[in-house]
Amino acid sequence: QVHLVESGGGSVQAGGSLTLSCSASGAISGIYCFGWFREVLGRQREGVATVNLRPGGGTSYEDSVEGRFTIAKDNSRNTLTLQMNNLEPGDTGMYYCAAYRCFGTGAALSFTFYNYWGQGTQVTVSS
Repeated sequence: QVHLVESGGGSVQAGGSLTLSCSASGAISGIYCFGWFREVLGRQREGVATVNLRPGGGTSYEDSVEGRFTIAKDNSRNTLTLQMNNLEPGDTGMYYCAAYRCFGTGAALSFTFYNYWGQGTQVTVSS
């Protein structure tokens, strides 16, 4: 079993920054794809940023966060982070960390691929 625990959410004003962290533990050996997703009441969960940790693996970002958010993984601490800058009210939502056993060098932005999930952390951006 894989355990993912998010932290770092909070309330900020538009233009501010937050860093989300996800601590990964358990049977994570062989898991190379991680991602951050957000969910707003009434809307489908959407991929925000994903990363494939294989050599040559890449990152993917949802269009609205490209250039503002950065996903990274600290392998020494088994921690996935999401640095969020220049936050907008549209970024408000529950943010989830997720993982799946992927192949190749890509990492899907669709939540349907991911089968390990954290409990979520709330991000609220006010105008």
